[in-house]
Amino acid sequence: MPAFYPTGRAALLLALAAPLALLVATIQPAAWIAAPALGGALLLLVLLDALFAGSVSDLRVIAPADAEVGEPLRITVLADLARVGGWARPVAALGCDPRLADGGRLDLPLAPHDGAWSGATETVPTRRGTGMLSRVWLRWQGPLGLAHRAASRPVEQSVRVWPNVTPVRSPALQIFLRDAQFGLVARRIRGEGTEFESLADYEPGMDRRRIDWKSSARHARLFAKEYETERNNQIVFAFDCGQAMCEPIDGLPRIDRAVTAALTTAWVALKAQDRVALFGFAARPQVLTPFVTTTRDFLRLQQAAAALDYHAEEPNFTLALATLSARLKRRSLVVIFSDFTDPTSAELMIENIARLVEKHLVLFVVMADAELAGIVSAPVDTVQQAAMAVTADTLQRQRAVVLQRLRHLGVRVVEAPHDKIGNRLLDAYLAVKRQGSLG
Repeated sequence: MPAFYPTGRAALLLALAAPLALLVATIQPAAWIAAPALGGALLLLVLLDALFAGSVSDLRVIAPADAEVGEPLRITVLADLARVGGWARPVAALGCDPRLADGGRLDLPLAPHDGAWSGATETVPTRRGTGMLSRVWLRWQGPLGLAHRAASRPVEQSVRVWPNVTPVRSPALQIFLRDAQFGLVARRIRGEGTEFESLADYEPGMDRRRIDWKSSARHARLFAKEYETERNNQIVFAFDCGQAMCEPIDGLPRIDRAVTAALTTAWVALKAQDRVALFGFAARPQVLTPFVTTTRDFLRLQQAAAALDYHAEEPNFTLALATLSARLKRRSLVVIFSDFTDPTSAELMIENIARLVEKHLVLFVVMADAELAGIVSAPVDTVQQAAMAVTADTLQRQRAVVLQRLRHLGVRVVEAPHDKIGNRLLDAYLAVKRQGSLG
């Protein structure tokens, strides 16, 4: 038999009965026995209400085996209750991993459905990894509303939280891949690049630097050179998995937003027949994948990105970038996702990126700090707010100095709000392809 306990209605009746019993005892002391009799009667009603509340014959949880970080996850609880009417008002509580729901708990009311009771809720996973659904509790009330019955069952179901690749599936990106110069159709890509492809009639709007003057003079009309875009370039997405990148921005860690942007660009790069690898590091290198060459192997990149763990430690740029440089045998595009809090902590990063720039093309991707910008632009009414505004403005200026130093080294810096970082990174990649900078 499931456990039971009084409801709020029973507690209210008991609270109202106490003054009534005191009044009776004051007016008629010989009738003191009425007080315990009233309490006993109320207790008996609670017991009878619990007895007629029915029982649970089945209680189960339905949840998908896979989810994506930052995307809604739908969980359903089904309960078969015997001898229960509409008065039951069952409510379920689900214990889970905190990465699936804040506080590790989900509450959801149940409603009648096809002879049973069901309830569904949506939660948004906030971290990658495997989250467990540990136990489900069910509570419902009796016909008088004086007693609650309760039951619980172990669940022991896992939900694997993957990196978010929603932008890859978006119609906008699919249309872009179909229509853009790096399309879905396997064809020779002409127009821009470094490898000469053919001659074509010059048309207004073409770059005049493409005009082949010798051929034009020989045929008495203007001809322009067409080039084939570079392919088979090596692209490495390097993720700083240290403390700064694990801090949340608008509810999700920076590293997860970086992974989404990188996988979106990686999908486009594979469509453009480039080679893609992932590299993750914190105090030491964590993940380094082989180069993937086709979209059929995109799942390998997803799995590698899912294995990037969260580390509450400072990254070791010296060891990480030295390891990466030793593994790269040819000039590559290295996309570094990182963040920093002050110039001192960024000094070592700049020094090691400078060595990497000597052999490779480097993109440095950083998300704009909206919190600092908000503090600087907020109205100042108190001394504390003034101090916060001055400090935030100083940090912004120091941040700008670091990014400018990287630009002077030849690093291409991509800085944007977290919701636009994916598009900016894709634009930067396409610019590199157009310019043939890796040739």
